[in-house]
Amino acid sequence: MASAAISISMASSPVKPLNYLSSSKSSPCKTRRPGLSVKAGLEQRIYAKGVELSQGNGGLPKITLKSPTGSEAEIYLFGACVTSWKVPSGKDLLFVRPDAVFNGKKPISGGIPHCFPQFGPGPIQQHGFARNMNWSISEDSENSEGETTVKLELQDDSYSRAMWDFSFHALYKVTLGERNLSTTLTIRNTDAKPFSFSSALHTYFRASVTEAKVKGLKGCKTLNKDPDPQNPIEGTEVREIVDFPGFVDCVYLNAPNQLIFENGLGDTITVENTNWSDAVLWNPHLQMEACYKDFVCVENAQIGKVQVEPEQSWIAEQNIIFS
Repeated sequence: MASAAISISMASSPVKPLNYLSSSKSSPCKTRRPGLSVKAGLEQRIYAKGVELSQGNGGLPKITLKSPTGSEAEIYLFGACVTSWKVPSGKDLLFVRPDAVFNGKKPISGGIPHCFPQFGPGPIQQHGFARNMNWSISEDSENSEGETTVKLELQDDSYSRAMWDFSFHALYKVTLGERNLSTTLTIRNTDAKPFSFSSALHTYFRASVTEAKVKGLKGCKTLNKDPDPQNPIEGTEVREIVDFPGFVDCVYLNAPNQLIFENGLGDTITVENTNWSDAVLWNPHLQMEACYKDFVCVENAQIGKVQVEPEQSWIAEQNIIFS
């Protein structure tokens, strides 16, 4: 299908969005509709300068953010997954796996997928349902000088409640600057009872795995899933520099709020966080022979469950900076 890109510009008054893009709980975007396409009745929606809505891979709606300084990011409404972050030189710092599918049925493998309300395996689907649902563009998305911002939101529906029977509102703010990409995730309890959850941003960075290094984790308590992912080994990180010599799947508890990642391709990326308590490093090695050499995951996470009371919120921020 041909692309139906729409350029979005500043406006003095908001334009009411289409139903599937609205924040209304009755919006079809809140259901899991395979193959949701921008072509289906799309009309222009003005959000902010530097934001475009178009038809992406598989016909899925895709947001493109462009900063005034030449950086660019792409976000799919399916899973609110950031699939690309290009700095002004045009270099893409994120990685999408070659086996990724864009069919609205399976989570997008790569970029920055969401893990909510469960990180890893557990009583519901792997890494939760937020990466497997259509998010919508919030009506209060805004722009600021030198940066481009969009806000996406997700609310419970019959699909989510069949697995996790709580009412919630998730707001995901993505801000693109010249050399940084920041996100703020807000989970609000809109139920009459408390709930608890774990979460993570499962960030795939483009890398040369044999040269990639992470600094800043020395002294952290670890849960090492090598050799047995079902029975992680507790320990303490003693290395100043953590590398990826083979299969790596390790949780770092009470991680610092700043890590330095060298991707082995000549780039240094600072991974900052506020209120993400833990970090995860992952590379599947020969379990994913087709592409493991080309990426590593450096993730901000909340491994231990957070409890949120009715009408209260949990907020966590991530800022990744290119230098």
